[in-house]
Amino acid sequence: MSLVVQPWLGNISLMQQSVLLSAIRGPDGIAKHHQCKALIRWFRRCILIAAFEGKVITNPFTVGGGSFTGPIDIGTVSLSIPWETQLNPVIDLFLRSRDELPFHYYTHFMHAVEVLGYKHPDTRIRTFWYGVYVRMVNALHLFVESQEQMDFRLGDNMEGWVARSDEDSVCSD
Repeated sequence: MSLVVQPWLGNISLMQQSVLLSAIRGPDGIAKHHQCKALIRWFRRCILIAAFEGKVITNPFTVGGGSFTGPIDIGTVSLSIPWETQLNPVIDLFLRSRDELPFHYYTHFMHAVEVLGYKHPDTRIRTFWYGVYVRMVNALHLFVESQEQMDFRLGDNMEGWVARSDEDSVCSD
């Protein structure tokens, strides 16, 4: 039996896996070609197996992946410039569009990006997503959660979850 998620997800907590999966779908009520979608497609590539190719795609510009995990189109891609640098305008567009996004989705995506920023096995990808996480947190005037704090909060135990929640919090809200 094949799985749609990349094998490395089996090395993180179930709660962290759930956080990643919660952000896959994308925000409701946003146009199909909205500027936020490019970063979300790259996020999907970092946790899913590309269905048409049946493999992991580790570059945001590599052809393939269909429309759900497809490449980011920034026009001309330079092979002499690291993809991380070329994605800075994509991050900028995502953050500039945050007021158009449902806040609930923004926070799901921010926490999913945090998991990638701490847990992705590829150093380049992990470093990229950590930078996105920091920018998303800073855009809300919040403080960055350490990996230890995230692991405690999303460590598959009620103690860690309750310690970082509000009495009115319900996970399915």
